[in-house]
Amino acid sequence: MSDDTTPDEITKSPDESADTARRLARQRRMAVGIAFLVKMIFATLRLKLENMEGLVPGGRGAILVTWHGRTLIPAALLRNRSYWALVSLSRDGDLQTEIFQRFGYQIVRGSTGRGGVRGALQMARKVREGGVLSFTPDGPRGPSHKVQAGVILMAQKSGAPIIPVGISASWRYLVRSWDSYMVPLPFARAWFIVGEPIFVPADLTEGEREAIATRLELAVNCVEREAERRCGHLDYQWRTE
Repeated sequence: MSDDTTPDEITKSPDESADTARRLARQRRMAVGIAFLVKMIFATLRLKLENMEGLVPGGRGAILVTWHGRTLIPAALLRNRSYWALVSLSRDGDLQTEIFQRFGYQIVRGSTGRGGVRGALQMARKVREGGVLSFTPDGPRGPSHKVQAGVILMAQKSGAPIIPVGISASWRYLVRSWDSYMVPLPFARAWFIVGEPIFVPADLTEGEREAIATRLELAVNCVEREAERRCGHLDYQWRTE
C-alpha cells in the first residue's frame, strides 16, 4: 500500500466480506430463535404485577433498573413501548441489539463502564426528552448486584427518577454465569414488583454519589428479595440493609 492511500480506499477482501455476511446471518437467526423462545415462555407464565402505576411516575422520563440476571421477563413484558436500551459496542452487543429491536426497543450503542461517558450522556438526553430507559446497573460484565457509576450519571444529567424493579419466578433455571441469569420455566409463577423512585441531585460530591449508589443497590435488592419470597425462594443472599 502506498503512503497516500486513504482509509476510504481500504476495503475488505471477498473472503472477509463473506465471513461478515455469514456472521450477520447467523446472528439474525439466533436473534429470531431467542426472541421466539422468550415470547413462548413468557406467554405461559402466571405473572403477578405490583405497583405498575409507579413504573413511569407522572408520564415523565424514567430509568427502570433491575439486575442483569433478571432481564428476560421485563424484556417481554415491556416490549413494543418504544422504551430505550443502552447496548455495548461489542459483538455480544450486536446480538443483543437484534433481540431488543425485535421486542420493539429503541437502541443507543455505547458504554457506561470503564470511565466511558459518551453512551451515558447520549442516553440521558433521550430520557430528559421524556424517554424511558430499561437498564441493568451491574452490566454488562458485573460484578453482579453492584451498581456502577453510569446509572447515577444518567439520572444526574436527565433529572429523571431511577425506578428499582424486583423480579423472580417459582420454577426457573439459573445459568452458571457471572450474573446467574434466570430463565423462568414454562407455567411458573412469577412476580414483577416496582419499587419507590430514587431521585438524584444534579450536583453531587463523590461521597454523595457513592451513598446513592449504595441506596439504589439496597433498593433493587429489597424488591428482588420480596419477589423471591413470594415465589417461594427464602434463601436470598444479597445485602438489603
